[in-house]
This record gives sequence, structure tokens and C-alpha cells, in this order.
Amino acid sequence: MDRSVAVRTPLPTNGHPSRLVDTGGGGCRACGWRLGVPAGPGAACARPARGLDAPRGLGYPRPVRLAYHMTSSPLGLLFLARTERGLRFLEFMDRRSLKRAIASHEEEYPDAKWDPSLLELKPVADQLEAYFTGSLTRFAVPLDVAGSEFQRQVWGALLKIPYGETRSYGEVAKAIGQPKAARAVGLANNQNPVAIIIPCHRVIGADGSLTGYGGGLPRKRRLLELEARFSQPVGKTGNLFAAAASKSTTGRAGR
Repeated sequence: MDRSVAVRTPLPTNGHPSRLVDTGGGGCRACGWRLGVPAGPGAACARPARGLDAPRGLGYPRPVRLAYHMTSSPLGLLFLARTERGLRFLEFMDRRSLKRAIASHEEEYPDAKWDPSLLELKPVADQLEAYFTGSLTRFAVPLDVAGSEFQRQVWGALLKIPYGETRSYGEVAKAIGQPKAARAVGLANNQNPVAIIIPCHRVIGADGSLTGYGGGLPRKRRLLELEARFSQPVGKTGNLFAAAASKSTTGRAGR
């Protein structure tokens, strides 16, 4: 059974089984629940409360349908794929053909039906274009990623790292309540299926070093520099990556 789950930004109250990941705020499309506030007097959602780490009880009917599209970016071609619930993959193509990109998921989804669809992925492509031009700093994309409970906890914590800032692996481990799991956080970070939107590039070493990145360290540096540049006050200049890394250092010093 496909134990996929829709990941959303963790909220401080009521874990809620919403399918929507809206990193700028949002809520349940089914009942109007929004950021822990019931839709009306006594209108708390009738569904049982679930946290980010709770897998759905029901999986997809077979076969899973995945709509896919390839889009360009300043970092190279990107492979996008989504289910009816949300974005499942955002990957760097790295000179792969579409056929090879799809084949890399055949073991996990042997009966999947893959359909090319610009229409279904256009909202994601448009937001990515806006992100790379600096006009978008917060994605509002429904996500439907599959992973273990621990992986989903880590990915949820990554969604809470602000644009233009960084965190160390140890800080992410503390954020999910497992302060000794920094190495496991690194592994989950590396296995992130939705690059850029789930911002694993914002996680760096405790000493400010870039450490690893599935898309390659040059891409990680460029993403951090882009975010540092557009998050700075107008007219301010300087070492862009240092500015991003220093925010992580400042955050640690204040704890």
C-alpha cells in the first residue's frame, strides 16, 4: 500500500489532516479550518486530529497517476511530478532524459501511470520562475510527498526555515525534539524529494560550511546567495552567502 502523506507546515496546535502545504498560512479546504481557528462557532473539524508525522490510513487506488513536466531554471532543467493531491517530485535533471527520470521511480511506483501535463504543473513552474527572479519568497504549493515518519518531521521543519536564513543540522534536530539525531537529519535532508520548495538547501554545517546537497554544492551556494540577495534591505551589498550563513550563527548565539 502506498503510505504517502500530504506534508504541511507543522502548526503549534491541533495537528490537522489538511492536504494543503501553504508555507504562508492556510488550512483545510474541506472544513474551513485555518491555522488552528475553527471555521465558525463550535465548528471544529470533525476529523480526528493528526500531526505531521501521522500517515494516512488509506492509500491510493492502483495505479497511481503522476502528471509530469520538465521546466527550465537558472540551475538547469527541473523535473516536476504531481499526484492529484499535490507535488510529489521536484528534481534536478542533470542531463537525464525524461525517460530516465521517470524510470528512476519505477521500482517505487511499478504500476504508476505517467502523463505529460504542462497544465497541471504550470502553477508550480510559474512560482519557481517568480522565486528565481526574487519576486516570490514563500511558496504556496500543495505537496504530496512519501516518506517515513522521521523524514516527514524533518521536511516539515525545513518548511519553517525563513527565506534568506539558514539552520544547522543540529538546530533542525532540536526543532523536531530529537537533539541527538543531527546525522539522521542530514540523511533525511539528502532524501528530500521536492528540492527548493522544501528548502533543504537552507541547512548547513554547524561551522557555517555548506556540507552536502543532493543537487551539488554549486547549486546550494547559488540558492543561498539568491535568497540572501533578495532578503537584504535595498541598497545593502556585501558577501551574499556570508550574509545567509551569519543569520544561522546569530540565531544560535541568541539561544
